[in-house]
Amino acid sequence: MRILIAAVGRIKPGPLHGLQREYLTRLSWPVDLREIEERRKLPPAEMKRREGEALLAALPSPAIAVALDERGTASGSAAFADKLRAWRDGGTPNLTFLIGGADGLDAPVRARADLLLAFGAMTWPHQLARIMLLEQLYRAQQIIAGHPYHRA
Repeated sequence: MRILIAAVGRIKPGPLHGLQREYLTRLSWPVDLREIEERRKLPPAEMKRREGEALLAALPSPAIAVALDERGTASGSAAFADKLRAWRDGGTPNLTFLIGGADGLDAPVRARADLLLAFGAMTWPHQLARIMLLEQLYRAQQIIAGHPYHRA
């Protein structure tokens, strides 16, 4: 199973970029990262629509799409690992995580998603959400492997 993280915005060199690189290095699963950027100054609704179109265009076919959204379902780490294991063992060829920009995800992106996933009720900056996702992917990998990294 190939994993793609399609995320609005770029992480600039610095601590978050280093942490992103660290988790990408730790993962033994094939993970690609596609950063999506709209450089034009647009009204928020138009920006959100354009970002949504770009995220949907990044989806491989076929793919399970997981959209990170504050209105989604929160999951524990073990349950998240179980879901990843089920997708992998069920023959899912592509798993794509979609992370919106500052104004969130456009409605068509949420509608296309097979799962809306929340990292709790709080709103997180999209760059930090990316790091949190990478850590949870690494944690899930370790849970599935039976490694003691996850101590729940």
